[in-house]
Amino acid sequence: MSENIGFIGLGNMGQPMAMHLVKGGYQIKVYNRTADKAKDLVSAGAELASSPADAVTPGGVAITMVANDKVLEEMVLGENGFGEKLGQGGVHLSMSTVSPETARKLATYHAERGSHYVAAPVFGRPEAAAAHKLFILSAGSKEAKERVRPLQEAIGQRIFDVSEEPGNANIVKLGGNFLIMAAMEAMAEAFNLAEKNGIDRALAAEVYANTLFNCTVYHGYGEMIANKTFEPAGFSVTLGLKDCNLVLKEANETNNPMPLASLLHDRFLASVARGRAKQDWSAVSRIAAEEAGLE
Repeated sequence: MSENIGFIGLGNMGQPMAMHLVKGGYQIKVYNRTADKAKDLVSAGAELASSPADAVTPGGVAITMVANDKVLEEMVLGENGFGEKLGQGGVHLSMSTVSPETARKLATYHAERGSHYVAAPVFGRPEAAAAHKLFILSAGSKEAKERVRPLQEAIGQRIFDVSEEPGNANIVKLGGNFLIMAAMEAMAEAFNLAEKNGIDRALAAEVYANTLFNCTVYHGYGEMIANKTFEPAGFSVTLGLKDCNLVLKEANETNNPMPLASLLHDRFLASVARGRAKQDWSAVSRIAAEEAGLE
């Protein structure tokens, strides 16, 4: 494979995504602030970079999968960031869940330097990433999207071409995460109703996931919420709060009332206050259980 690829961010999601590229025959340089997380990738054939800038080749492709807007901007614009080095003809494929505002800011920054920005946030947990089951939202210039499509296909099972406006992919992603949050709250309340009436909550979860709501969210999160298994975290409460804040920020800026999102924000905030920041974000369901006297 001829592309020069730098992959930055090797957390629960980034590591299996980068591994798919290595196994797909791509030569990549990888960077993570905790270098130990690159061990398996290096053993598989990736090269370890000492900084974000070191991971990137001028005119190549920089893929980022990091925790939040602040870290993403640091990787691009910071002292050892890759923004200036990427340069003419380069493509930044940003796969993190960040605000539309940050996506637009970085798209403008790259355009001023002759490079491109493609927003490509994903739907799927770490196990989906490992199984090549991610869904990828893609937004940016047609030219840049066509160039990175083979990389996206190596990482996920399907790519949705959202638009040429990078921020739009992040809006769709945030909307999807809001729907997951809402489903988790709804499941928590329904399972509590069953339990308060002497019905096995796991049975209720099985019924709903195999009848009315036969889908990934109700099968996966339904089992976790019914059995109250919130560790290890595939996606933490802290990250859930971050995404809920991004949803509300976009709602406020567009005068779009989202009262359920406000409730969910309080659920996440209460979860952090109760010391559950590092648990899986489905642990937000525990607040409803506590209110029902079940915890």
